[in-house]
Order: sequence, then structure tokens, then C-alpha cells
Amino acid sequence: MEEYKKEFVQFMLDCNALKFGDFTLKSGRKSPFFMNAGAYVTGAQLMHLAKAYAAAIHDNFGLDFDVLFGPAYKGIPLAAATVIAIYEMYGKEVRYCINRKEVKDHGDTGILLGSKLKDGDRVIMIEDVTTSGKSMEETVPIVRAQADVEIKGLIVSLNRCEKGKGTKTALDEVSELYGFPTAAIVSMKEVIEILEEKGMMDADLRQRIDAYYALYGAE
Repeated sequence: MEEYKKEFVQFMLDCNALKFGDFTLKSGRKSPFFMNAGAYVTGAQLMHLAKAYAAAIHDNFGLDFDVLFGPAYKGIPLAAATVIAIYEMYGKEVRYCINRKEVKDHGDTGILLGSKLKDGDRVIMIEDVTTSGKSMEETVPIVRAQADVEIKGLIVSLNRCEKGKGTKTALDEVSELYGFPTAAIVSMKEVIEILEEKGMMDADLRQRIDAYYALYGAE
């Protein structure tokens, strides 16, 4: 397993972005773990996060793309920070683009901020986590309405490895629905493997996680 994945799991724990306990998700599911990208609040944390995203983008999609698109709101700092990390780590200049929740009709008008999208642009989407795919339902039509672009993929920080609306993971469902690949910095399966290697997964937590995936695990 890549070293940056192991470092990223410890980083999520250190920042309290990945927590274990009893949580009710937006979907209504009762989960023994929760991932919150809003926990990354300092410059050092954002840079560490962005470098992990940059490495995952490089490993999964390569660097042959033009724009990194972050959906409002959590995708905004992710896109801005990660294009900086891509330049610092790989010397690749990538534009960033983000959207507003509401269209602005004065000043800097429109629904987009950052770079405008142009015909022929190759776009990578970035967000924190995809549980149901709802964010992509809202965002993909916005992106494709701006210009004749090619969406090369979606990168998230954590693949929860649970089924979305059907029997496959939300990431797999997004890929099938919109026709582009998806990837994550780490999957929950990798998180569990790393925690067990570190001796940080007790029997009770493992039992509750296993019970959760018995109900919601994807094929």
C-alpha cells in the first residue's frame, strides 16, 4: 500500500476528521464512523490534505487535464489548495474552477468562480466524500452546461465502500451514470487494514463496523 495512504489515515485521525462512535448520516443510516472534511481548518492541515489529493489524482488519473472543479461549498478550498499542491509536487499548472449555489447577476456574474470553462477542457472533479451521489447530480449538469468539456474523473478523500441507491458503491454508481471514472485517496477497507496493523481497532469497534457493512456494504 502506498505510504501516502497510511500517512493520510493517521492525518485524518489526528485532525479528528475521521471519528468513530455513533452517528446518524444524512441518509438516515446509523454509522459507527464519520468523516468530516470541515475539520481541516489550518494552513498546514489544508496543505497536507491537498498533497494527498494531488498524489491520488496523479496515481489514478495522471496529470493530463486542465481544470480541477470543486463543488460548493466544501469543494471550494479543496480545489484551490490542490492545484497549488499539484504545481508544487509535479510542476503542472492546472486551473481551478468552483461554482456558486446561486447565480450572480452583477459584478462577477454567472454561476462559476475561478477559471471559466472552455470547450475542450479536461476536468477532474474533487470533493470530500460521496455517500449518495447527490452532489454529482447537482454538479455534473452545471459543469457540462458551461462548455463542451470532458470530465476525466472524480476524486474524493474517502470511499466509504457502502452501497448508494442500489447495490454498488455511490462512487461506482456515479461512474456508471455519468461515464467517468472515480477514485479516492483511501477506501474504508484500507482504513480498517491500516488501523488493525497499528493495533488501533478493538474487537467492539470491528464488530460494529462489520455489522454496518452487513447491512450497507456494496457488492
